[in-house]
Amino acid sequence: MRRAAAIFGMILLSLTANAKAAEGIDAIAVYAGSWKTDTVHVDTPFGKAGHETGTLRNDCWRSGEFYACHQYVDGKSAALLVFAYDPARHTYATYPIAPGATAAPAGQLLVEGNTFTFPWQSTQDGKTTRFRVVNVFTDANHIAFRQEYSTDGVHWNTMATGSDTRVADAH
Repeated sequence: MRRAAAIFGMILLSLTANAKAAEGIDAIAVYAGSWKTDTVHVDTPFGKAGHETGTLRNDCWRSGEFYACHQYVDGKSAALLVFAYDPARHTYATYPIAPGATAAPAGQLLVEGNTFTFPWQSTQDGKTTRFRVVNVFTDANHIAFRQEYSTDGVHWNTMATGSDTRVADAH
């Protein structure tokens, strides 16, 4: 379960591209395109310290009230992410599907100004741990992100930090 939560979080943290360029479901369009990623992981109960770089490409489209992104990591298909928007609550539902038809639990995206937050939680052995990926857009082509966990929902511990930089599509 920890591995699935960590994979889901890493997929989500790598998506974002721009500070709230549009409202509603159209805001997801900022995800489209190619990105160079640079991530530094720290030792936690959920992962080991390390550094990784990569290329992320999101082929995205809107269909009616939904937005979808087929995500490639270093040229390999990684997930299909489907988004829906609830205008009454100003929140987004996220539905990730990995190759092989493996679906992760539905998630949520919260947008406040130039900060996009993807929260989720996992319960193991009766203990609930909260996770979140926080993306802060510094401009249209750069994002600073962090992945965190909390056992109480108040105090957050860093799991990873990094940045995404938009690059020209080369597919």
